[in-house]
Amino acid sequence: MLPQPPTEKIMKRVTGAFALIDSLKRHGVKHIFGYPGGAILPVYDEMYRVEAEGGLQHILVRHEQGAAHAADGYARATGQVGVCFATSGPGATNLVTGLATAMMDSVPMVAVTGQVPRALLGTDGFQEIDIFGITIPIVKHSYMVQHAAEIPRIVAEAFHIASSGRPGPVLIDFPKDVGTEEFDYTPIDPGVVQLTGYRPTVRGNVRQVRRALELICASKRPLLYVGGGAIAAEAHAQVKQLAEHFHIPVTTTLMGKGIMDESHPLALGMLGMHGTAYANFAVGECDLLIALGSRFDDRVASQQENFARDAQVIHVDIDPAEMGKNRTPDVPIVGDVREVLVQLLDEVAKQQIELEDSQTQAWLGRIAELEAEYPLEVPHPTGILSPQEVIVALTRQCPDAYYTTDVGQHQMWSAQFLNTKPRHWMSSGGLGTMGYGLPAAMGVKMAFPNDPVICISGDGSFQMNMQEVGTLSQYNIGVKVVILNNGWLGMVRQWQHMFYGDRYEATNLEMGMPQFAKLAEVYQGIKGITVTEREELNGAIAEMLAHDGPVILDVRVNRTEDCYPMVAPGHSNSDMIGLHPRSGQVQS
Repeated sequence: MLPQPPTEKIMKRVTGAFALIDSLKRHGVKHIFGYPGGAILPVYDEMYRVEAEGGLQHILVRHEQGAAHAADGYARATGQVGVCFATSGPGATNLVTGLATAMMDSVPMVAVTGQVPRALLGTDGFQEIDIFGITIPIVKHSYMVQHAAEIPRIVAEAFHIASSGRPGPVLIDFPKDVGTEEFDYTPIDPGVVQLTGYRPTVRGNVRQVRRALELICASKRPLLYVGGGAIAAEAHAQVKQLAEHFHIPVTTTLMGKGIMDESHPLALGMLGMHGTAYANFAVGECDLLIALGSRFDDRVASQQENFARDAQVIHVDIDPAEMGKNRTPDVPIVGDVREVLVQLLDEVAKQQIELEDSQTQAWLGRIAELEAEYPLEVPHPTGILSPQEVIVALTRQCPDAYYTTDVGQHQMWSAQFLNTKPRHWMSSGGLGTMGYGLPAAMGVKMAFPNDPVICISGDGSFQMNMQEVGTLSQYNIGVKVVILNNGWLGMVRQWQHMFYGDRYEATNLEMGMPQFAKLAEVYQGIKGITVTEREELNGAIAEMLAHDGPVILDVRVNRTEDCYPMVAPGHSNSDMIGLHPRSGQVQS
């Protein structure tokens, strides 16, 4: 590390706990999600003083996994670093799923774990665990604090690493006696720290940018394929400008949802396993694929050799490790998506490039044909609601809400039918973590207390972390939870139906299913609503949105509804199951 200039007059004889909390405050932290325990008590004792002064707020979750997901949701919605605390041993290991979720989805987080005193390290002391070693594969970087004097530097580095380059979680393991150790404190403010050898490439190579522009200008069937990296880079304005200038259709990954208004004529929605049919067909027919902050993962490109087989590929990503990992691009550009697009658009202006409308006219006509032939359908079964109806009703009544989801069929239907803004969509993509939605929504609501925050969950996913209803109650966090209740582990049941001969082993949840509305009202201040009939739906949603406080809306939906279209594992994107073209022919 390069020498760091002091940023403030030395403060004599503070404790390590004081330095940690003060350093977090200096880095803009306003909310910390956590759960105390013996090893981290010196830090919580300092938190008691700071909270009394109104410096920041600690949110007591009911399980450490909830703390990690809440910090994750906070970070995704704000673009800032989310922070969570846990104690040693089981407290630390309970963060593992949340850290892995954040790592897979490139979410900036800092997790602080308590640890046994330094003298006990390596002795198998009570609640000692090597959380540093356990989390090496699932964090961007880890620290074990050895001396209190290291704390200002470590916190500054942790925030810099978590938020720069490809974002990700950073772990700080904090021995108990470091919290009580006194030292002469020199604060380090944000933006000061520099790390030798850590220089993420932000601007793209100029020659590669110009080569990409040449391919775009020559293309007659271009397609923008946009992932979560574009959201992280705040590149929505540039994506829209590029698409509109060159008349390029836009499809997104699950993580890229929200980058463009899906009512826009160029928007094709999500592609991949449960993407729109027209997006998947477009990938197979394009002659140029422009991948922005996306990684060609198996849920998008199940059959790599046939994914955009006839297309040249431009790949823009801040992580050089993604270049050629799953698909070798013709033009690789390492850099921040927004910065690279700014460079490209500056070249467009400099060269005064204007394409003839006719260049992509036939391509856009073909896309329009696909959209008309294979639209997303909303079923209206007799006597019972379809899950799709519920999501469409939600987005009509609350189009500007922040939405979180859990994982399963409801997640895919939400991705298909919700139309969200940038950073208004929070969903576990890479890890597929059931139980993510409710705690993530808590984090979003703490960041934006005056905006509607809706968690769409399934009856299986909700029960993974439903203890966090207690957190909603304690802090009156006005999250609205909508449970699409079909009495199954729905996506697993669908796979058992499609690929395992209807052998429904361990997927029926009817036995032991709570009455969610009654469960809600066991907790102080939480409203519970149950919907069983179509005519009740719109009124129930309106009632939910009007209620000043948290609500659990339990909607009983069609138990056997499957999520289509679907690209089966190992198949090409154009080979979809459950596709019903309006011409009347069924592809399977």
